[in-house]
Amino acid sequence: MSKIDNAIIMAAGFGTRMRPLTYTTPKPLVEINGKPMIESVIEGLHKNDIYDITIVVGYLADKFKYLPRKYKQITLVTNPYYDKYNNISSLYVVRNQLKNTIILDGDQIINNSSILNKNFDSSGYAGSLINKWSDEWIMHTDKNGIVKECDRDGGDQGWRLYSLSKWTKSDSTKLRKYLEIEFEQKKQHDIYWDDVPMFKHFSEFQLKVQPINSNDIIEVDSIEQLKMLDSKYQTLR
Repeated sequence: MSKIDNAIIMAAGFGTRMRPLTYTTPKPLVEINGKPMIESVIEGLHKNDIYDITIVVGYLADKFKYLPRKYKQITLVTNPYYDKYNNISSLYVVRNQLKNTIILDGDQIINNSSILNKNFDSSGYAGSLINKWSDEWIMHTDKNGIVKECDRDGGDQGWRLYSLSKWTKSDSTKLRKYLEIEFEQKKQHDIYWDDVPMFKHFSEFQLKVQPINSNDIIEVDSIEQLKMLDSKYQTLR
């Protein structure tokens, strides 16, 4: 059994699908029912005694500066590539902080903080079992929950992947190495960081689904979804 040492929160992107709100506010700082999304992530981590938190920022980075004053042990790291490369660049710039680590996106709502439990036995992604179509990445597993393949084009059977993953120290060492290979040597700048363990070097990892319920996390991807979550946005166009 491993214990989480630290958390990395991705928060550098433009949030283009949430414009016009994100012209002036980074997507993770968009408030839903009075609280910025990223604060629900931070508070969920704190409920599980995870305080060593690194937030990777980029777009409108200054807007995040209040967070280290409000919450202890938060470090902001600026991704200098945020405006030209995909999010592989965000994990690349903090790769040396990978150990027993939980990695999350800042633009989601954590409804069930128990899914951020410090104790874990295997590297892998949170996933909810589906039986209807989803256009998210879908993981397919064996009877022990080990991921055998992932379909990036969606599907109607399997485990819908969420942007919450836990990594053992040994797997973090491998992840760091392959991030460097892909980013530095192969110049793979336009891929997601998740492509590295899930597709580029899948055989080097044994990833296990961490089962959650579909309402444990809400990943907010559109203005229409935002309107359903918070009535104050109903008039937003």
